[in-house]
Formats: sequence, C-alpha cells, structure tokens
Amino acid sequence: MPERRGDAPTETDIARRVRAHGLARGRTPAQIAADIHEQCGPLFGTTRIKARRLALGVALSDIVAQVRALYELEGKPPPKLGETLLSAYESGHKRPGPAYLHYLCAVYRAEPDELGCQGPCICGRTHAHRPADGPAPVPRPREEPEPLVGNVVVPMPDDRQWITVDRRGADGPLSADVGEEDAVLRRTLLQLLAGAGVALDGEFLGAVDHLRRRMDDTLVSATVSPTMLDQWEETTLGYGRLYQATPSLRMLCDVLLDFSEVRRMCAQRQPVELQERLCRIAAQLAGLSGLIMINLGDHRLARSFFRTASTAADETGDRALRAWVTVREALVPMYYGDPREALHLARKAQDLAGRAPSVAAAMAPAVEARALGLLAMRGRSDAAPGARRALVRGRSVFDQLSKAHTSDLAFGFTERQMAFYEGDTFTNLGDHRAGDEVLSRALTLYAPTDWVDLTLVRLDRAICRLHAGDADAALDVAQDAITELPAEHRSDILVHRARQVGAAVAARHGEIERLRGFREALSAPATSGPARRTDPAEQV
Repeated sequence: MPERRGDAPTETDIARRVRAHGLARGRTPAQIAADIHEQCGPLFGTTRIKARRLALGVALSDIVAQVRALYELEGKPPPKLGETLLSAYESGHKRPGPAYLHYLCAVYRAEPDELGCQGPCICGRTHAHRPADGPAPVPRPREEPEPLVGNVVVPMPDDRQWITVDRRGADGPLSADVGEEDAVLRRTLLQLLAGAGVALDGEFLGAVDHLRRRMDDTLVSATVSPTMLDQWEETTLGYGRLYQATPSLRMLCDVLLDFSEVRRMCAQRQPVELQERLCRIAAQLAGLSGLIMINLGDHRLARSFFRTASTAADETGDRALRAWVTVREALVPMYYGDPREALHLARKAQDLAGRAPSVAAAMAPAVEARALGLLAMRGRSDAAPGARRALVRGRSVFDQLSKAHTSDLAFGFTERQMAFYEGDTFTNLGDHRAGDEVLSRALTLYAPTDWVDLTLVRLDRAICRLHAGDADAALDVAQDAITELPAEHRSDILVHRARQVGAAVAARHGEIERLRGFREALSAPATSGPARRTDPAEQV
C-alpha cells in the first residue's frame, strides 16, 4: 500500500527505498546495509545486523531457514535459533554466541564487525565475498546533506541516494514497526487508512489496555526467581569443589537431578537476564557431567554433554564460558582418543578465550603442552619444543589469575592442577627427573580426598620410574595407586591409565614376570569402604 501524504515513513519503508536505490546504482549488500544503518540508526535505533537483513530484503524466517539448512548440511541437529532469538539480536537485547555468530556470518556473507559484533569468527576464516579486482571500498566520511523540504530523494556528496524523513509536527522520536495487533486494533487501523472517523470508544481503549496488561504480565512473569538462581549457582560451584572427593556415579546423579530441573525452567519463558543465568548454569552442569563421564569411561556420552554445554554457553554469548567448555572437552581425546584432536581443541579454546586472563586462557596452553608431549612420545620431532613453549605461556597466564579462578578443580584451574599438567608434560617428553620433581610437589598440594587427580599423579610417577629404567618399581607404584582406592572411587579413567602403564612396561621390557601379578591386581574386585591413603610424603 503506498504511503499517504503526511504519514511518517516507518523503518521498513525507508530501508526498502534505500535498498531499491542502492540496487539501481549497483551497490553491494554490504554497502546498502551501511546506508540503511546510517539512515535508520539515528531514527529507529537500527542495528548493523538488522540493517544487513533489510539490505537483503528478506524476513526473519528466511534467515532462520538458511541457518537451519547449514546445520542440516553439516549433519548437525537443528539449532534452537528462532525468529524470537534473532529478533533479540537485531534489537540489541542479546548478542549471538560464537557458534550462532559463525552461521549468521555465513548466511549474510559478512564479517562479525559488519554485524555489530566484536572479535574474529570462531572458524578463523573470512566470510565476506570481496570483488576480485581489489579490496573492499573504503567508506567516505559522512557529510551533512543540503537543507531539505518534505520527503525527497537527494544526492549525497559521494553520489549515493538517501531518503529523508519529514518530521514536521512530530512530538518525539518515530516509533519502530509494530508487531501483531488484535482484531480491534487492526479494524481501527483499516478505518483510519480509509479516512473514516474513529471515536475513542470503550472497545478501543479496552483493547489498548488489554495489550498493555498482557505485556506487563509477560515481562514480569517467571517460573524461577533470582533467589532460586542464586541457590543453583551456589550449588553448581559446590559441585565443582567436591566432584573429585565424591564418587563419580553419586556425583553424576546429584548433578543431573539439578540439570533436569534447570532444563524444565529453560523450556519456559523467562526474562532475558534470568534466561541467560539459567543457560550459564545449564552449560556448567552439562560440562561437569561431561567431566564425570570421562571419569566413568563413557567418552561418547562425555562428548554429547560437552556439545550440550557448548549450545547452552552460546546462548549466553560468553566466550570465556565457551572456551572453558572447549578446553574441558579436549580431555576426552587426551585420555581416550587422538592427542592431535586434543591439541586442536586446546588451540581452539585459546582462540575463544582471547587475551584476557581466564581459566580457559591458562588451562588451554597447559592442555596443549600435554597433547604435544604425547605426540613427542610418539615420535613427532617438532612437538617437544612446542610443548615447552606452551607450558611457559600457560604459566604466564596462570600467574595473572585471581583467587576466584584458582579455587576449585572443575570450574577453576588450581596451582596443583598446573603442577600436575607440567609434570605430566615433562614425563611424556622423557624428562623423568624434572617430571618426578614437579609431580612430587603436586602430591603435596592436593587434598587427600582429591582421588582422581592424586591417583593420576601417582600413575605419572610410575611412568617416571619406567623412564629411569626400573620397570618393577613402575608397576609397584601403579598397582598401589589403584589398589589403595576405595571401590566407589576406582573409576574407569584411573584403571585405564594404570593399564597404559602396564602396556608401556611391556613395550619396553617385554612380558616380564611382574606384569602378570600387576594385571591380576587390576582385574581383582575392588574392596569396599575407605582405603588406606598413604601420606603424600610417603609417596615421594
């Protein structure tokens, strides 16, 4: 329907006309989007990401469909991205997480900064399609147009076409496009457009007030309170501090019960700030569940939980949280897969973490060093120098962390973990003296109830004994580390690591007599009840 004389153009009207003039003059979608943003931004608060869509002349549903098609093409499950979330991005109420930003850049063929987002894309590649004959044109500084009268199209100094808005008689800023109207408001609007007189009767005013009340109810309605979220956040942090001291299966049940409750709350509409806190809790609980599944030996489920954690973290837009999920996921191939994949995930986590000191920024180089140590042990010649450099980077960032970042073993990165990772790297590099020295110090830093890491440290020291040439001592240390564990703490990851010690002994010394007793000890049923935990000083 054409605009009636005297009606103020809407955001969509102006964007449509800017696009039409831009296409007529051969401007690219990126240039048209910049024009729309410059014209509509001051009037309607139009964001860059919305200007990009308006420049293409497509609806929200079209962008959502294209993103879903990319997910389907890559064999991924459908994303949760919908028109409501995309609209929140366009309004500036939320920012897309790294994964969604990647797919939006791919759909729009734009870089993150062209969509109003900071930092490089998570894929590390460019998305903008530049002309083959040269770089992207540099925009000229904006100059003020000549004085205008009415709604006219005038040439700008750079020969671009702009649409001006006649604001005579306006008492304030122009409103943006409205959404769905109820039957009364649509009928009234049609009568006004037809030039008919409309009285402010009770039916019309009642419809207006009804919509206002519904909006009030929507904005304040929530099935979760800030106090409840405070309690869940405290509980989640408590899990992080206790997850090594509690038997893995018991901890998994506790974590998943809260995870199930958070899932139900996420499925219902919450205010934006509460929804983001819920997604953060969901990401942390899913990531913690992934860690527990590593301990239990189910690497398939561990990966699934980390994927869920990544999706939840993307909903928060917090790159540090996304980096924490990624670096923790790297432990799956570290223990059960290919160290090359662990190396890839560790470096991806460093890219996500950026330069600001954070848990992931310190832990990722340490994980990278461990992965390179494993590759060096397999004969990769350039891995050893890279591992030592990565340890230096990790220690440098670690020294900048606050106490809040070094307080627990799950969501933080502690001094004892840093020492463990350093000792593990030296051990894999064949430097058994440096490795044993650092691991001995790590033993004194762990609490007696940190069963998982303490046992892994003792098993690493068994490898140091092997490198020193004492196969029997290596098997003795590894066997004691497992048999002294209570039955409920003898998780798969520890037994798996102990078997790796046995395999290393067999590879170096053949099937020696001591190996038979060692394997029988590992296969024997674990004793119930608390085991004797030797003092760290006795384990040196």
